Amino acid sequence: MQILQDSFGRSFPYIRMSITDVCNFKCGYCLPNGYQVDKSDNRKFLHLDEIKRLAKCFSELGVCKIRITGGEPTVRKDFFEIIKTLKTDSGIQKVVITTNGYHLDQKAKQLVDSGLNGINISIDSLDRETFKNVTGHDRLPEILKGIKNLQDLGFENIKINGVLLNGINASEKDFDSWSEFIKNNKIDYRYIELMRTGDNLDYFNKYHVSSKVFKDYLNKNKWIYQTHGKDAGPSLNYINPDYKGKFGIIAPYSKDFCKSCNRLRITSRGDLRLCLFGNTGISIRHLLQKDDQLEELKDLILKQMKFKKESHYLELGDTGSTKNLSKTGG
Repeated sequence: MQILQDSFGRSFPYIRMSITDVCNFKCGYCLPNGYQVDKSDNRKFLHLDEIKRLAKCFSELGVCKIRITGGEPTVRKDFFEIIKTLKTDSGIQKVVITTNGYHLDQKAKQLVDSGLNGINISIDSLDRETFKNVTGHDRLPEILKGIKNLQDLGFENIKINGVLLNGINASEKDFDSWSEFIKNNKIDYRYIELMRTGDNLDYFNKYHVSSKVFKDYLNKNKWIYQTHGKDAGPSLNYINPDYKGKFGIIAPYSKDFCKSCNRLRITSRGDLRLCLFGNTGISIRHLLQKDDQLEELKDLILKQMKFKKESHYLELGDTGSTKNLSKTGG
């Protein structure tokens, strides 16, 4: 089997696939004014047959995990059909999603029944008013109820992500609230260091804080660093024998962050992106129209791997072509 490997010896068993740019939240760090139609790109979002062919191609290139992202992926009417197709007819072993948790309390059973292998839910704060101010929606109670519903149905692979924001959710009090939440909850909570994108410079300058503040908190409270698997994301994970849950840090500005990169990205309109913050990317959609294009598609993707750079260079202020995180799934 040919596998996805770049010129720096990194292999790529993990794909992040956006299925829509649309999001119904208004998070300050991503879409503060809500979703706006991109009039410069009138291509439709990937349809089910294209997604199926793409997944089959990647499975034959050694990919074992696909994360479905957006925008907010669950706004698509065929969302559950997409999950079912990936789980039953693609060769992909693990299918997981990232969601803002909208109507999670109502969707929990359907998510479990779909065969989904894992879910990441975005919650920036356990304080209801703070959550509302960050996202533009007063929906924290229904999201927490949705998590409880998932647990009651026996679903275990639940992770929660929050963006670390100076003066909003980055105090010791905030860290303590999450610590209490995961003490008896088998849930991973990961703080993501705020990343600068093409259109959030003012927000970034106002709210960015180094993930070191959370790392220092973990070290002070005797959390222990844990290694992770080959198809895991970029989180540095920490465990504590007194807690059922885990903590994690995603620190894109840290030294050697890209050294362990193991994922490629597909945009909702069928572009292959080698890096979240890169300038390189090509449309592969023309090779997703027929089943007999599989070998040509594999060949094109393999040839693109030589263009993947060693680093995203985000620390140099280079945000590439990423205008906001809804475009390529964050």
